[in-house]
Amino acid sequence: MALMECRFYSEVLGLSTSMTVILPQQTTTQIGLDNVVRGELHPTLYLLHGLSDDDSIWLRRTSIERYVASMGIAVVMPQVHRGFYTDMHQGGKYWTFISEELPALARSFFPLSAKREDNFVAGLSMGGYGAFKLGLRKPEMFAAAASLSGALDMAHHFMNWEDKTQKSVEYKRIFGEDDIAGTPEDLLWLLKELDRSQGPKPLLYQCCGTEDFLYQDNQVFRQACADTSLSLTYDEGPGEHEWGYWDAKIRDVLAWLPLKKQV
Repeated sequence: MALMECRFYSEVLGLSTSMTVILPQQTTTQIGLDNVVRGELHPTLYLLHGLSDDDSIWLRRTSIERYVASMGIAVVMPQVHRGFYTDMHQGGKYWTFISEELPALARSFFPLSAKREDNFVAGLSMGGYGAFKLGLRKPEMFAAAASLSGALDMAHHFMNWEDKTQKSVEYKRIFGEDDIAGTPEDLLWLLKELDRSQGPKPLLYQCCGTEDFLYQDNQVFRQACADTSLSLTYDEGPGEHEWGYWDAKIRDVLAWLPLKKQV
């Protein structure tokens, strides 16, 4: 595998930012890794970070590079700060960045496939919200989306925070003053909208530890998805909001990805 730490300018954000990228590399003498390359253009997993993290965190806290070596896929890990993968009310346009600019830039820099069946997205916590938002709002771009311990019921949280808490101030800076229920920022509304559409629908994977503070969020999303025709693979078990859980579960996500069989 090849590891790229890429610093670049974002026209959408109006600033320099970064992404960490893992690329397949065929090797014959490397010890301890069975590297695979599928073709000239690589299938790609966009792997999203959580609220307190950055584009380096998956590489630092898990063995993601080792896990994907034999799969022949690229992994693109972007930086979005605390932007919740949203065009902020007061701040950067992180939704436009992640859904439009970043994929185009990544494909201009690296040999990545643009085919829907070769593109997937996953993330943890805030990144789980981002991954499902990408999958549900951009189903023509992604064949599959996975959430690990995701913040999946943001409309409920937004309306129930006390006005004077720090979180309320921060999240209103992200989403604005109005209720986000029934808007494109609300995953439960997006589920219903996509279910009614005639277009492609991504496969969904969802997991959460039963001791996680976001466990109830995940139950709400699971039930909402059960009321649609979308395909959801759901997994739960003992676990908290921590990296030991996510390191184990990202391997399950990788095994679940609907990769085309190699010929």
